[in-house]
Amino acid sequence: MLRIDDHITIADWELTESFLRASGPGGQNVNKVSTAVELRFEAERSPHLTAPVKARLKRLAGSRWTKDGAIVIQVQDTRSQARNREIARDRLADLIRASLVAPRRRVATRPTAGSVRRGVEGKRIRAAVKATRGSVEDE
Repeated sequence: MLRIDDHITIADWELTESFLRASGPGGQNVNKVSTAVELRFEAERSPHLTAPVKARLKRLAGSRWTKDGAIVIQVQDTRSQARNREIARDRLADLIRASLVAPRRRVATRPTAGSVRRGVEGKRIRAAVKATRGSVEDE
């Protein structure tokens, strides 16, 4: 069971962990022990997440979102399998927490009279500079 916040808890049946051999440092141990973790979360089928949260989660997950609606997180940061499991679960929890926050709606505002005036004045000055350029006449 993975606790996200006070209201949301992910059940164990939604999470699948598989272990594989990690690349990188580890000496002879790297060829014998499967320390890398692949955590799979069935996000699309999760009854704990609402539709808007799932849509935001899909956008935030990016390439980690599979065609069948699962999120796959791979971790091989440490030589310890237990620590990699912990890191993968933390990353998933952080991703879900980020998707719970609904973005604020942008309120359109009009530009102030002063900013419009300054813009027009700058444009007029720039036009005057460009107007003075041109071909040089012979004397």
